[in-house]
Amino acid sequence: MAERATHPIPGTQKRIDKYRIRRRISSGPFAAVYEAYDTIEGIRVALKVPHPHLTDSQFLEDFRREVRLAARLDHANILPVKNASFIDGHFVIVFPLGERTLADRLRSRLSLRTALGYAEQALSAAACAHARRIIHCDIKPENLILFPGDRLRLADFGIARMALRTREASGSGTIGYIAPEQAMGRPSVRSDVFSLGLLIWRMISGKLPEWPFTWPPNGYDSLRRRAHPDLIALLRRAIEVRPSRRFPDAGAMLNGVQAVRRKALAYATRKRRARKPERSGRDWREARKKQFLIMWGRQLETRHRCPRCEGPVSESMQHCPWCGTPRRQHRDDTRFPARCPRCGRGIKLDWKYCPWCYGPGLHPDTNREYSDARYEKRCSNPQCARKLLLPFMRYCPWCHRRVRRPWKLAGSTDRCPSCHWAVLPYFWRFCPWCGRTLARR
Repeated sequence: MAERATHPIPGTQKRIDKYRIRRRISSGPFAAVYEAYDTIEGIRVALKVPHPHLTDSQFLEDFRREVRLAARLDHANILPVKNASFIDGHFVIVFPLGERTLADRLRSRLSLRTALGYAEQALSAAACAHARRIIHCDIKPENLILFPGDRLRLADFGIARMALRTREASGSGTIGYIAPEQAMGRPSVRSDVFSLGLLIWRMISGKLPEWPFTWPPNGYDSLRRRAHPDLIALLRRAIEVRPSRRFPDAGAMLNGVQAVRRKALAYATRKRRARKPERSGRDWREARKKQFLIMWGRQLETRHRCPRCEGPVSESMQHCPWCGTPRRQHRDDTRFPARCPRCGRGIKLDWKYCPWCYGPGLHPDTNREYSDARYEKRCSNPQCARKLLLPFMRYCPWCHRRVRRPWKLAGSTDRCPSCHWAVLPYFWRFCPWCGRTLARR
């Protein structure tokens, strides 16, 4: 009975309005969050529903305020509200559904590059709120949601406070990430800076500093092994107990992280190489990669490197063929004149659709039709305007039809058993087009 009273929508597959409930994701002191399927739009969403015993006018006003705050913060790293309304007697807030929380991701180790990427995104989101005089008051890994392409979005402005309004009951927060002055009911934007400093410290060192935050705090030895002294100094300033000694807001801290990022990554690379024992003889893996580049590098245009294994990859590859890491986003340079806003791969100015990822149409900058010597296949759609395809396109850039005929490689007869596109199992462990594991030869 207690379980039923705690969670407003018990059971799975229950439907409220157009949403079919699949499972409960989490339950906090004020609301439960569910994964649901939008039967109209055909997408998965997250539903936040207050607990039944908190549906008086005062608590509902707090939830309405959360919706209004989120609506004011139009930012790529802040979780947007899709809808908020009363449905079947429940006040329901609808959000896009992410893949997992940062808390889930922190169960495994992060590279320094990944940690700094997440740090910049979290700081950017908080900086947007601070610029509008909004204090989040509860920045923690559980309130940072990961979306495809390693996009991080800050969620749950439920206890956020306007910096120029009353602050009663603002001692709320999460033990472990709450600033000392916030615990005493005096939050400010510097309180969010403190929480962000603890969060970044944990991402890099794997440990969370604890009260009374005396220097050096928990995890310092691990941090010192990985982080540049300038980065450590930046985090030390962020988690100062006295608010006046911290960064004035998240925007200032973001500038500091961006200024030290390149130096920190170079420092980590030098430390990592120094720890590696010297090897006698030639590394057969590197020799194989060099042989691959000589034989296939030009044909496949493998000008880039996988950030995880340093294996050669091309812009069109959806997975690293050496280690299998998904390549949803292309973050390196491109020879094309523009980039797809979704996958980051290059596009031509006269294309109507991205040929590498599926999504809504693009807006061509010109009516001019550009020729290209690399066009080598025709679209299978007889109604297609131009019918020209570059190697390893997944979709036609003119009519959006999926490319059905498998792409081939001159000089190779091997095919992926799943997608049937050309592969090189002598060199690769994974299919770069669908990610399937290949049988080595």
